[in-house]
Amino acid sequence: MPLTDHAEPSSSAKPQLDPELLELAREVFDLARRGDATMLAAVIEKGVPPNLRNDKGDSLVMLASYHGHVDAVRTLLELGADPNLRNDNGQTPIAGAAFKGFDAVIETLLAHGADVEGASPDGRTALMVAAMFNRTAIVDLLIAHGANPQARDANGVTATDAAGRMGARDAQARLKELGS
Repeated sequence: MPLTDHAEPSSSAKPQLDPELLELAREVFDLARRGDATMLAAVIEKGVPPNLRNDKGDSLVMLASYHGHVDAVRTLLELGADPNLRNDNGQTPIAGAAFKGFDAVIETLLAHGADVEGASPDGRTALMVAAMFNRTAIVDLLIAHGANPQARDANGVTATDAAGRMGARDAQARLKELGS
Protein backbone atom coordinates (compact mmCIF):
# COMPACT_ATOMS: atom_id res chain seq x y z
CA MET A 1 0.00 0.00 0.00
CA PRO A 2 1.56 3.35 -0.95
CA LEU A 3 2.28 5.89 1.75
CA THR A 4 -0.26 8.28 0.25
CA ASP A 5 -2.99 5.90 1.42
CA HIS A 6 -2.03 6.73 5.02
CA ALA A 7 -1.01 3.19 5.81
CA GLU A 8 0.44 2.86 9.30
CA PRO A 9 2.91 0.05 10.05
CA SER A 10 1.83 -2.16 12.91
CA SER A 11 3.49 -1.36 16.23
CA SER A 12 5.08 -4.83 16.31
CA ALA A 13 6.60 -4.49 12.83
CA LYS A 14 10.27 -3.60 12.81
CA PRO A 15 11.53 -1.46 9.96
CA GLN A 16 13.42 -3.47 7.40
CA LEU A 17 16.70 -1.90 6.45
CA ASP A 18 18.04 -2.28 2.98
CA PRO A 19 20.61 -5.13 3.03
CA GLU A 20 22.86 -3.15 0.69
CA LEU A 21 22.76 -0.17 3.06
CA LEU A 22 23.62 -2.43 6.00
CA GLU A 23 26.56 -3.90 4.09
CA LEU A 24 27.79 -0.40 3.21
CA ALA A 25 27.62 0.59 6.89
CA ARG A 26 29.60 -2.53 7.85
CA GLU A 27 32.24 -1.62 5.32
CA VAL A 28 32.50 1.93 6.67
CA PHE A 29 32.92 0.63 10.24
CA ASP A 30 35.60 -1.76 8.97
CA LEU A 31 37.42 1.21 7.39
CA ALA A 32 37.59 2.80 10.84
CA ARG A 33 38.77 -0.44 12.48
CA ARG A 34 41.48 -0.82 9.82
CA GLY A 35 42.41 2.86 9.97
CA ASP A 36 41.90 3.61 6.29
CA ALA A 37 41.95 7.40 6.59
CA THR A 38 41.84 8.00 2.82
CA MET A 39 38.71 5.92 2.28
CA LEU A 40 37.04 7.31 5.41
CA ALA A 41 37.57 10.81 4.05
CA ALA A 42 36.14 9.77 0.68
CA VAL A 43 32.96 8.23 2.10
CA ILE A 44 32.37 11.17 4.44
CA GLU A 45 32.84 13.60 1.56
CA LYS A 46 30.20 11.52 -0.31
CA GLY A 47 27.71 12.00 2.52
CA VAL A 48 28.34 9.38 5.22
CA PRO A 49 27.87 11.16 8.55
CA PRO A 50 31.20 11.57 10.42
CA ASN A 51 29.41 10.57 13.65
CA LEU A 52 27.95 7.35 12.23
CA ARG A 53 27.47 4.81 15.03
CA ASN A 54 27.10 1.05 15.02
CA ASP A 55 24.58 -1.06 16.93
CA LYS A 56 26.66 -0.69 20.12
CA GLY A 57 26.84 3.07 19.76
CA ASP A 58 30.50 2.99 18.78
CA SER A 59 31.31 5.92 16.51
CA LEU A 60 33.86 5.81 13.72
CA VAL A 61 36.20 7.81 16.00
CA MET A 62 35.70 5.30 18.81
CA LEU A 63 36.58 2.38 16.53
CA ALA A 64 39.61 4.09 15.03
CA SER A 65 40.78 5.19 18.51
CA TYR A 66 40.34 1.76 20.06
CA HIS A 67 42.38 0.21 17.26
CA GLY A 68 45.15 2.83 17.48
CA HIS A 69 44.78 4.51 14.08
CA VAL A 70 46.02 8.06 14.57
CA ASP A 71 45.63 9.17 10.94
CA ALA A 72 42.07 7.88 10.77
CA VAL A 73 41.19 9.58 14.06
CA ARG A 74 42.70 12.87 12.85
CA THR A 75 40.90 12.64 9.51
CA LEU A 76 37.54 11.92 11.12
CA LEU A 77 37.94 14.78 13.60
CA GLU A 78 38.99 17.21 10.87
CA LEU A 79 35.84 16.21 8.95
CA GLY A 80 33.56 17.05 11.86
CA ALA A 81 33.43 13.93 14.03
CA ASP A 82 32.81 14.51 17.73
CA PRO A 83 35.82 13.49 19.88
CA ASN A 84 33.56 13.08 22.93
CA LEU A 85 30.77 10.96 21.43
CA ARG A 86 30.09 8.15 23.90
CA ASN A 87 29.05 4.64 23.02
CA ASP A 88 26.03 2.89 24.53
CA ASN A 89 28.12 2.01 27.62
CA GLY A 90 29.00 5.68 28.14
CA GLN A 91 32.64 5.18 27.15
CA THR A 92 34.58 7.85 25.30
CA PRO A 93 37.21 7.44 22.57
CA ILE A 94 39.88 8.83 24.94
CA ALA A 95 39.09 6.14 27.51
CA GLY A 96 39.25 3.46 24.80
CA ALA A 97 42.65 4.72 23.69
CA ALA A 98 43.85 4.86 27.31
CA PHE A 99 42.71 1.28 27.84
CA LYS A 100 44.60 0.10 24.77
CA GLY A 101 47.67 2.27 25.43
CA PHE A 102 47.61 4.50 22.36
CA ASP A 103 49.19 7.76 23.51
CA ALA A 104 49.41 9.27 20.00
CA VAL A 105 45.65 8.73 19.58
CA ILE A 106 45.05 10.44 22.93
CA GLU A 107 47.21 13.40 21.87
CA THR A 108 45.21 13.69 18.65
CA LEU A 109 41.87 13.50 20.47
CA LEU A 110 42.98 16.14 22.97
CA ALA A 111 44.24 18.42 20.18
CA HIS A 112 40.74 18.24 18.67
CA GLY A 113 38.79 19.04 21.81
CA ALA A 114 38.37 15.74 23.64
CA ASP A 115 37.40 16.20 27.28
CA VAL A 116 40.36 14.96 29.34
CA GLU A 117 37.99 14.27 32.25
CA GLY A 118 35.21 12.67 30.15
CA ALA A 119 34.13 10.15 32.77
CA SER A 120 31.95 7.13 32.06
CA PRO A 121 28.60 6.85 33.86
CA ASP A 122 30.34 5.16 36.81
CA GLY A 123 32.71 8.14 37.09
CA ARG A 124 35.77 6.35 35.73
CA THR A 125 38.06 8.71 33.81
CA ALA A 126 40.68 7.97 31.17
CA LEU A 127 43.31 8.69 33.83
CA MET A 128 41.87 5.97 36.03
CA VAL A 129 41.85 3.55 33.10
CA ALA A 130 45.46 4.36 32.23
CA ALA A 131 46.51 3.95 35.86
CA MET A 132 44.72 0.61 36.18
CA PHE A 133 46.66 -0.79 33.25
CA ASN A 134 50.01 0.67 34.33
CA ARG A 135 50.28 3.06 31.39
CA THR A 136 52.58 5.62 32.99
CA ALA A 137 53.28 7.58 29.80
CA ILE A 138 49.53 8.05 29.33
CA VAL A 139 49.13 8.99 33.01
CA ASP A 140 51.74 11.74 32.47
CA LEU A 141 50.12 12.85 29.19
CA LEU A 142 46.65 13.10 30.69
CA ILE A 143 47.85 14.98 33.77
CA ALA A 144 49.82 17.36 31.54
CA HIS A 145 46.51 18.10 29.77
CA GLY A 146 44.66 18.81 32.99
CA ALA A 147 43.34 15.44 34.15
CA ASN A 148 42.47 15.56 37.82
CA PRO A 149 44.36 12.84 39.72
CA GLN A 150 42.09 13.48 42.73
CA ALA A 151 38.89 12.69 40.81
CA ARG A 152 36.86 9.84 42.23
CA ASP A 153 34.57 7.38 40.51
CA ALA A 154 31.12 6.46 41.83
CA ASN A 155 32.74 4.16 44.39
CA GLY A 156 35.13 6.84 45.64
CA VAL A 157 38.15 5.31 43.89
CA THR A 158 40.92 7.60 42.59
CA ALA A 159 43.42 6.81 39.84
CA THR A 160 46.01 5.97 42.52
CA ASP A 161 43.53 3.61 44.22
CA ALA A 162 42.66 1.98 40.90
CA ALA A 163 46.34 1.41 40.11
CA GLY A 164 46.89 -0.13 43.53
CA ARG A 165 43.91 -2.46 43.18
CA MET A 166 45.15 -3.70 39.82
CA GLY A 167 48.76 -4.14 40.93
CA ALA A 168 49.90 -1.40 38.56
CA ARG A 169 52.85 -0.44 40.71
CA ASP A 170 54.59 1.91 38.27
CA ALA A 171 51.45 3.96 37.69
CA GLN A 172 50.68 3.99 41.41
CA ALA A 173 54.20 5.19 42.21
CA ARG A 174 54.05 7.85 39.46
CA LEU A 175 50.74 9.19 40.76
CA LYS A 176 52.11 9.31 44.29
CA GLU A 177 55.16 11.23 43.00
CA LEU A 178 52.76 13.75 41.52
CA GLY A 179 51.10 14.16 44.89
CA SER A 180 48.02 12.09 44.17
